[in-house]
Amino acid sequence: MEKYKLIIIGGDAAGMTAASKIRRENKNCEIIVFEKSEYVSYSACGIPYFISGKVASHEELIVRTPEEFIKKHKIDTRILHEVIEVDTDNNQVLVHKSDDKTQFWESYDKLLIATGGKAFCPDVENRDADGIFGVSTLRSGIKVDNFIKNKKPKNAVIVGGGYIGLEMAEALLIKGLNVLLINRSEEIMNTLDPDMGALVNNAMTNLGVKIYAKEELQKFEADKNGVTSVVTDKQTLKADLVILGMGTAPNTAFLKKSKIKLNEKGAVVVAKTQRTNIRNVWAAGDCATTTHLVTNKPFYIAMGTVANKTGLVAGKNIEGGKAVFPGVVGTAVCKICVYEVARTGMLEKQLKTLNIDYVQTMIKTKSRAGYYPDSKDIYVKLIAEKRTGRLLGGQIIGEEGAAKRIDVLATALTYKLTLRNIIDLDLSYAPPFSPVWDPVQTAARKLITLLK
Repeated sequence: MEKYKLIIIGGDAAGMTAASKIRRENKNCEIIVFEKSEYVSYSACGIPYFISGKVASHEELIVRTPEEFIKKHKIDTRILHEVIEVDTDNNQVLVHKSDDKTQFWESYDKLLIATGGKAFCPDVENRDADGIFGVSTLRSGIKVDNFIKNKKPKNAVIVGGGYIGLEMAEALLIKGLNVLLINRSEEIMNTLDPDMGALVNNAMTNLGVKIYAKEELQKFEADKNGVTSVVTDKQTLKADLVILGMGTAPNTAFLKKSKIKLNEKGAVVVAKTQRTNIRNVWAAGDCATTTHLVTNKPFYIAMGTVANKTGLVAGKNIEGGKAVFPGVVGTAVCKICVYEVARTGMLEKQLKTLNIDYVQTMIKTKSRAGYYPDSKDIYVKLIAEKRTGRLLGGQIIGEEGAAKRIDVLATALTYKLTLRNIIDLDLSYAPPFSPVWDPVQTAARKLITLLK
């Protein structure tokens, strides 16, 4: 077993997955993890459910503590240590300690960057005011929870209609707040086509969320106690709590002085082995690029599934293996109260940009046999290449039992299946679970009639 010194920057999904893999393979190497917050190895995806109270405490989201990594796995896990600069010429990182405000350089033989993503917010007035939160780390989730308990806000404004925006809308509705959402485009969720996004708009409105579409954030107003309102290009909305839901940006500002290549969004450019342009440096998780399997082009996505998988690949290769991460098809699901939203693959606007000739259809059917109790409406949209019938994308919206059907479509995209292949799949059937023709197959049957 090779003896070397590895530094990992970032202690959540990608970083700790890699660290654990390397330690299982190699008992001799030195592993140091620098994490700027108090927490490592936790489920960031569970934060909205902790805030809503569905998860009783934030401790339930923690997989392993720093002490467990140190004592059981001999991984030197240093919390409240933030790496603020990387010097690849001299193989060292500059570390800032939050407790005593000191700094020091630490050398490495190999380096893994796993700093994740951060909530995006434009550079507007008062964006750092108390009561304005991005929800991307466990620390930020705890701060939101404490703010609600201590300040008892009444009016919450969510800026942006992405996944975090929807999930936090549910959490805040459960907490009894008056929830407003402003969104730059006409429909929320720009990862859906507008016709499907309109269904999400209607669902959220039915739940009591007031949506203001086609409005741009201009600034926040605040006093000595914190945020007081959100100012758009059309109006001023009263707010004593603001959630930033405008998407996630790679947390890589500290790399700008380094020789590590970043793309136009700031994500670390990596090969399928997760290695960067620097020989002994790897990157994984929400801070790194990947490949879209439908277009075979570079792609950025911030998802816990991808972070864990790329962390494992990075760990294998750092230890001398030959693993690759092939890429993604952009699969995602989210939930707001009784409604489930799922998507995978390409959108119509993306296909138009790529000049790909396609056909599409949207159907409304039932999630179970129509005569079975509690059968619910489900909407399925499929997009396929017009010439070949190859599936290019899919979106599903409905109530209980709707969202996980997207996995069939994700599998079809990954292995380049056609509509005929989907129709011929031997999917399970029983009245409590599905109609005789599953909704994804019903949509495929309709769409195949539109092919050349």
